[in-house]
Amino acid sequence: MTEQEWLKCSDLAPMLKSLHGSVSDRKLRLFACECVKRILHLLPSDLCRSAVSIAEQYADGLATVEQLRNAGGEAHYSSPQRDYPHNVVTGELARSAVDQLTEHENDAWSAVYGAYRYAIEAVGGQLQASNPIEEQAQCHLLRDIFGNPFRSVIVDRSWLTSTVTALAEGIYADRAFDRIPILADALQDAGCDSADILGHCRGDGPHVRGCWVIDLLLGKE
Repeated sequence: MTEQEWLKCSDLAPMLKSLHGSVSDRKLRLFACECVKRILHLLPSDLCRSAVSIAEQYADGLATVEQLRNAGGEAHYSSPQRDYPHNVVTGELARSAVDQLTEHENDAWSAVYGAYRYAIEAVGGQLQASNPIEEQAQCHLLRDIFGNPFRSVIVDRSWLTSTVTALAEGIYADRAFDRIPILADALQDAGCDSADILGHCRGDGPHVRGCWVIDLLLGKE
């Protein structure tokens, strides 16, 4: 895959293939979680939604394997909420996407491949469904989390002022991604001249937990 293909691609499979062997389990798990978070409205129960949250915590080392398994078991066997508006197939496909987050504690790649496929199928409402719009959205998420693998971006420590660090930490902790343009201004005030960093912060997004700029500033892998 070339740089231009990466930037324009709307097919997730080759993008993921190009990342093999070069990315962290944490980022992979956060990406898998974001794919499932796009279908929160299709999940059949609050326990399923809770399991997604636990899986995200697990990715960041804030939940144990036991907590992940327990949350997954509760989600898997939970009854659909009484006012669930979607059909059974959609609900079970969405539930299967959650299963991928909780059943592969030692294999982040399996979690990713399972989660993104079941999420697409849930949106389509049937097994083997395709949905170009959903897959394109997933590609945008992948680029937000992994950036451009064809460019090496280095942070000058002089840019990490107390203001920049506090903003980055707050954005990450609070999921306050609407503050990212403010972070760009703070970075520029600190002397940042990286077009990649500033452009990403001022771009259209999406921005999610695991965003490559926030991770870079906070030293997260």
